[in-house]
Amino acid sequence: MTVDEKILATLFAVLQERKNADPETSYTARLFAKGPKKIAQKVGEEAVETVIAAVAESKGALISESADLLYHLLVLWAAKDVAPAEVWQELDRRFGISGVAVKEARKKAK
Repeated sequence: MTVDEKILATLFAVLQERKNADPETSYTARLFAKGPKKIAQKVGEEAVETVIAAVAESKGALISESADLLYHLLVLWAAKDVAPAEVWQELDRRFGISGVAVKEARKKAK
């Protein structure tokens, strides 16, 4: 596991622990208490902030907003019982497959 993977794995483990923490003392616990819909909304907000930073702000702002986005996405995964390994497996499954082919398969599936 690379340092990057360790950071995400460690963060995810901490998030899992915070599911039962006191919302008065833990921002993460507060998010879990609000439920998946509110967490998903927060992911959307962070995604927009990341896009704005990419288009109109500094590299540092993009890095900061990207970290916020990843954090909130991991909280959403934890709330919906999605393990990072499941997402990594899906990415691995797609590796080497044309993005055009993936999009065409999705259209046919609908």
